[in-house]
Amino acid sequence: MGTLESLVEAVTNGEDEEAEALASQAMADKMDPLKVVDGLTEAIREVGDRFERMEVFLPELMLAAKAMQRALEPVTPYLEERKIEREHKGTVVIGTVEGDIHEIGKSIVALLLEVNGYAVHDMGPDVNALDFIKKAQEVEADVIGASALMTTTMPGQQEIVELLKDMGLRERFIVMVGGTPVTDAWAEEIGADSWAESAMQAVTVLDKVMALRRGDASATL
Repeated sequence: MGTLESLVEAVTNGEDEEAEALASQAMADKMDPLKVVDGLTEAIREVGDRFERMEVFLPELMLAAKAMQRALEPVTPYLEERKIEREHKGTVVIGTVEGDIHEIGKSIVALLLEVNGYAVHDMGPDVNALDFIKKAQEVEADVIGASALMTTTMPGQQEIVELLKDMGLRERFIVMVGGTPVTDAWAEEIGADSWAESAMQAVTVLDKVMALRRGDASATL
C-alpha cells in the first residue's frame, strides 16, 4: 500500500497521529499537495456517507475529522506557496449553513480556492442565510458558497437563494452549494448556479462559472 492510500486509511480509521506522520512523509516524498488533499477529501466524504447510512456514529466521525485536521497541518504550507503570483479570479464568501457545525470540507474548499487565485472570506460554521448575503454585499463578492453536511440542514442553502430573489439580488451573486448529501439534482431544484462533489472539483467548476459570467464563449459547464 502506497503512502497516499495508507494516509486515506488512517483518516478513515480516525488515527490522527498516523495520519499526520503519513502526510509529512508524503510531503517529504514531494507528492503533489493537491493530490494529497483530494485523497483526504474523498476519505472524509466516505466517512460522512457512512455516517448518513448509520454505519458509523458521531464518535467515529469526530475521530476522522480530527485525523483530517492533523493530516492537513504538514500539507498546508505547501499549498500556501502556490498562492504566490496567482491572478485574482474573484471574491468568494463561504460558510456552512445555519444549524450545521461541520466545517472541515468547507475549509478545504476555501483553502483550495485561495490557492487557485480567489479572495476568500470564510464565515465558519452555523451561518444564517441573511448573514451570508450581508457579508457578500459588504466585500462585493462574486460568489456565495454554502456547505451543508447533513440532510436536515440542506434547506439552508435553498433559503439563501430564495432570500436573494426576495431582495432583488439573485443576479448579483453566483451561488455554489456543496457537502456530503448535496447533489446536482438538489442544486438544480433550488436554483443554485453550481455544485461540486469534491474540493478540487469545486475549483474547476467555479473557474468555468466565472468564465461564463465574464462572457467567455469557450467556457462550458
